[in-house]
Amino acid sequence: MTALRKLLAAVLAIVSLAFATPAAAGGEPGKCTGSFVNPITDICWSCLFPISIGALDIWPSSRPDPDNPDLPLCLCGIRPGIAMGFWEPVRLADVSMKPWCFVNLGGTKLDPGFDIGFRSISGPSAIGGASQYYSSWHVHWYAYPLIYWMEIVADFLCLEPGSIDILYISEIDPLWQDSELTAIINPEAVLFANPLALAACAADCAASTANLPLDEMFWCAGCQGSMYPMNGNVSASIGHVQASRLVLSRFAYKLHRELVSWGTMGSAGLCGKYLMPVMRKQQYRFQMTNPNPATSGRYACPPIGASTTLQEPGQVIPAIGEDMGYLVWRKRNCCAL
Repeated sequence: MTALRKLLAAVLAIVSLAFATPAAAGGEPGKCTGSFVNPITDICWSCLFPISIGALDIWPSSRPDPDNPDLPLCLCGIRPGIAMGFWEPVRLADVSMKPWCFVNLGGTKLDPGFDIGFRSISGPSAIGGASQYYSSWHVHWYAYPLIYWMEIVADFLCLEPGSIDILYISEIDPLWQDSELTAIINPEAVLFANPLALAACAADCAASTANLPLDEMFWCAGCQGSMYPMNGNVSASIGHVQASRLVLSRFAYKLHRELVSWGTMGSAGLCGKYLMPVMRKQQYRFQMTNPNPATSGRYACPPIGASTTLQEPGQVIPAIGEDMGYLVWRKRNCCAL
């Protein structure tokens, strides 16, 4: 972790040289909170399952799982193999309204030396008889191939290799700050900015809570709201868990739209990753790691869009509990040797 802190400090030092504007005094939000993720006790290890060969679950689970290839045998070029399906923890994410707050790095807050990314949540206001809440969040995205670097499974080519690293900091991304600029990567948002499209998301909410989200309704984030705009501005925050999960879903979608993240599930993923500019929601599960790790139970790692009603209690500390951390699980289908 010391090496990771040094790497982060070096990145911020380089970035700060490009910005001459000093940080505004007194403009910094509250204290950053969080804790380091214990790779043993803070992980929901049952979220690895089910594990399948073809359409057969060799290690079944009560957790919902998308369809796997029907045949147990596969062929990649001239190389035959076994069509396996499993869930892999591959990313960590900080989701916080406090800029430069690294929740999963022990609640470390850095001063980059320039005034950028400062946002806050607003209280309720009566407009037309309706109470409205607005919040704006930042995301930090880490490489976290847990199974690989812990060497739980050796010599398994289907696992994503690598070590812990910081991949993305939203504070320095202009597309994450401004909804008008965000339209560059999601111009289709204008087609779904209407009451009918939003009302249809109720079906996705029910489906994702009961089983799996509806990939056909790509503009919906289930019970959390709309996938658009693909940034951290949430116009209707019901709670911190709801809003942070919505922002994380949007961020994952944004990475797919920018061709940074690719598809790994289904028959198309047996021989390698493939382009997926319209993200399939069924590919991901989000497990909370901060402030309180969710390590067991039906909703420890729910799919995108599932109701957060049972996850909200005990996850927010008044005045300081706006910092959330998540472990991202990704569905993988692979033609294993």
